[in-house]
Amino acid sequence: MAENLDLLRGREFRLLFGGQAVSVLGDHIVIVALAFAVLEIGGSTSDVGLVLAAGALPLAATVLVGGVVADRASRRAVMVSADLARVASQGAMATLLIAGQAEVWMLALLAGVTGAATGFFSPASTGLLPEVVLAEQLQPANALRASAAASGEILGPVVGGVLVAAAGAGWAMGIDAATFAVSAACLAQLRVPVRAPARRSSFRDDLREGWTAFRARRWAWTFVAYFAVGNLLWGAWGALGPVVADRDLGGAAAWGAILAAMGAGALLGSLLAVRARPRHPLLLAAAADGLFALPLAFLAAAPPAVLIACGALLSGAGMALAISLWESTLQRHIPSESLSRVSSYDWFGALAFAPLGLAVWGSIAAAIGVSVSLWIAFGLVVVLTGGLIAVPDIRRLPRSPSTDAP
Repeated sequence: MAENLDLLRGREFRLLFGGQAVSVLGDHIVIVALAFAVLEIGGSTSDVGLVLAAGALPLAATVLVGGVVADRASRRAVMVSADLARVASQGAMATLLIAGQAEVWMLALLAGVTGAATGFFSPASTGLLPEVVLAEQLQPANALRASAAASGEILGPVVGGVLVAAAGAGWAMGIDAATFAVSAACLAQLRVPVRAPARRSSFRDDLREGWTAFRARRWAWTFVAYFAVGNLLWGAWGALGPVVADRDLGGAAAWGAILAAMGAGALLGSLLAVRARPRHPLLLAAAADGLFALPLAFLAAAPPAVLIACGALLSGAGMALAISLWESTLQRHIPSESLSRVSSYDWFGALAFAPLGLAVWGSIAAAIGVSVSLWIAFGLVVVLTGGLIAVPDIRRLPRSPSTDAP
């Protein structure tokens, strides 16, 4: 707690943390609001999928470019610009919905603008934190940010549901636009050290150098590959969980409680991450993240909802701890001048495969059954986690970068 307070006493981290805590709450409000916005204007179920995909695909398409831009320019300026773009896109969406002038193609276009802006924001955010806190404060700083994300995961959908029910999806989208404005205002006040001008080179050369720095570190690309395949497998949870809940657990209320338990677990994991000081952080991260096999197994067995919720809570805790350890390791071991580019591959691996996972598991379940599909996903997660732990670089990478070697 004292360490947390020390971090929050620092003006720069307090601004960064406060802006992103408000923004992430808005992100989770939109998870509810955007889908209901499409339905409010008469859109179909397929239209909901179209609009959501229109936001996800530009994000995955721009994140590698965003990493290059963040390493070449001021990361703070990149993040402020991305936030202002999202204020404009979400604000326009809110205005159209409130005025009753929105059409599905308009929402899809504006969701794409928001997604593209997020693709620039995310790698810049990873690279900015080491400019704001000391190296020894990176892990508690990442843990505090994960706590804010977990709190948003718990509160955002509730707030979004209340706003949609009470005032309509347009007003909920307007609240989201306001959260991006708060984030931009906080970031604009940050005082960060002036970085040395980047060596003049072509955009293509910078992109290639980022790939070289990423590929040269086996611990980095194996962990990102693990995240990518893991997100593909995690699609079984997102796609098939509601089916099991509807069929065996009592419906949407039970599924909502299970997801809330996962969010509570994420909050717990982020609190644990504040004090975790493992000698080999990626070994602990791999073991902790592998806990996401548990709820897949429980869901496949279809026990009482409370047992699935317990598995979800443990999984949420493990994933939050793993992400905090992983981001802190990246920020310690990757040179500042290439950090955003390297982290952009991490973001790309996470973003590109998650929608595919949601798409394929429904078809697999239709062919072989829901329970069998979930057991297969569980087995593959266990094998995947074991394979990651078997990589020597994952087991041996030290916490300190002083002995780091590609």
